Amino acid sequence: MDEGASQQNALTRRDMIRRTAAVLTGTIAATSALATLAPTRAWALELQTLSQHDGETILAFGQTLYPHATLPTAVYAMLVKDLDVAAKDPATASLLRDGTASLDSAAGGNFAAATPAARLAAAKAIEKTAYFAKVRSTCITSLYNNELAFAHFGYQGASWPKGGYIHRGFNDLTWLPNPPAAASPTVGVL
Repeated sequence: MDEGASQQNALTRRDMIRRTAAVLTGTIAATSALATLAPTRAWALELQTLSQHDGETILAFGQTLYPHATLPTAVYAMLVKDLDVAAKDPATASLLRDGTASLDSAAGGNFAAATPAARLAAAKAIEKTAYFAKVRSTCITSLYNNELAFAHFGYQGASWPKGGYIHRGFNDLTWLPNPPAAASPTVGVL
């Protein structure tokens, strides 16, 4: 490779790094149901608007608001992705940055690095703020309305496009015992 091509590649990498505000990364456990859906166990999320610290704080805040011990971090990263897109609006970006600062202050330093008890106390301290409402409402759709969460929680998804529940899942309840016969009403003959 000649020196000119090397300099061109170096500038391209430098330019790419300069354009990316931050990158959140992680891995999906091999035993997770998500490992079968994901093309690879490693994941990365490029942040375009939010800083690395903002992204890590929002991710930790989402885990505090909606704790699921076995839900992979990759699913919580969807929250950060959605809020990063929303942060293209300057007012939303300001709200998210101010919220990160509020959480850090309430946690006595770095919210993302705080203990679970300190995170919960910090979350309670800001629960009447617009930041709390924005992240909480975004969590609902970001965490629970995606294929990765469906696989984790065992939800088969919408039935209508697949013929409805009568032929797919109507009678496959496996996590509860069958009720006794006496619990069902008797049907009279017409």
